[in-house]
Amino acid sequence: METANAVKRNNSVYSPKTRELTITRTFNAPRELVWKVWTEPEHLAKWWGPNGFTNPVCEADVRPGGAMRIHMYHPDYPDHWVKGVFREVVKPERLVFANNAHIGEQNPPSIESITTVMLEEYNGGTKLMLHTIVTNIKPEMSAALAGMEQGWNQSLDRFAEVVAGTSQSGTADREIVTTRVFNAPRELVWKVWTEPEHVAKWWGPNGFTNTIHKMDVRVGGEWRYIMHGPDGTDYPTKVLYTKIVERERLEYFLSSDNNDNDPGEFYSIVTFEAQGNKTKITMRGIFKTAEEKAFVAEKHHAVEGAQQTFDRMAEYLAKVSGGGVK
Repeated sequence: METANAVKRNNSVYSPKTRELTITRTFNAPRELVWKVWTEPEHLAKWWGPNGFTNPVCEADVRPGGAMRIHMYHPDYPDHWVKGVFREVVKPERLVFANNAHIGEQNPPSIESITTVMLEEYNGGTKLMLHTIVTNIKPEMSAALAGMEQGWNQSLDRFAEVVAGTSQSGTADREIVTTRVFNAPRELVWKVWTEPEHVAKWWGPNGFTNTIHKMDVRVGGEWRYIMHGPDGTDYPTKVLYTKIVERERLEYFLSSDNNDNDPGEFYSIVTFEAQGNKTKITMRGIFKTAEEKAFVAEKHHAVEGAQQTFDRMAEYLAKVSGGGVK
């Protein structure tokens, strides 16, 4: 997969005998940006892992001795974790870290690896050189080594997309991005997202309920609803749709419904990508300033709330897909 910022996949070499993998990529982006996308958890969560994985927990304390902890979620592999420790950090040139795979967070590691990432300024862009070596593996996990090269290459494909998007949008510091692959076809996922009789049953974090007064899903249309919090607080909300591509994309302003002159507390872009009989949703909330994003994330727990909303949607999709919703 090529992206606007991935010049080419230069080299990918795996040695079964030594259990080592070396990959080289070049990016049409400054080294500081490539380092940022690799080391900051809000970016790391968007690309870490092979296709189909999301990272609802992504923690990285990027300093020598700092820990990393990532919950790699996939519907078929729901309890896959990566833990490790950063051994060397030379910004923006070199990272060395242990990345150990755990099947179940509290279980001993199934695969233990050491990974080195080096970034070099190259022809106005950045060359990334990744080397990983498996230092220990449980016998029953030996077959997983056959997929290591493909897995890392898919991760780096996703990494390239994030680098490209971050470089072009210039909004990364004021965005909250949530991604999930749902075990349902895109047509059904779109229906559940855009029809009020479905939305009312899953929208919002755990414990919230909804009263939907209007949902006119068209450019210029409005969605007005009240989210009822578990503590009894009501949150009147107004959505103004600005762009709609059927079954593919929604864009809208979302604001408090108490002020019709408010142009929008944030702008949201939701994309729906078909992956066979599954659907990948990426939801981007773009705030006016980085300070507003930080305030919402801290005071209203927006990141956790988005993940809980996706959890509820997944549960609802499982019910309606089995019930033959049309």
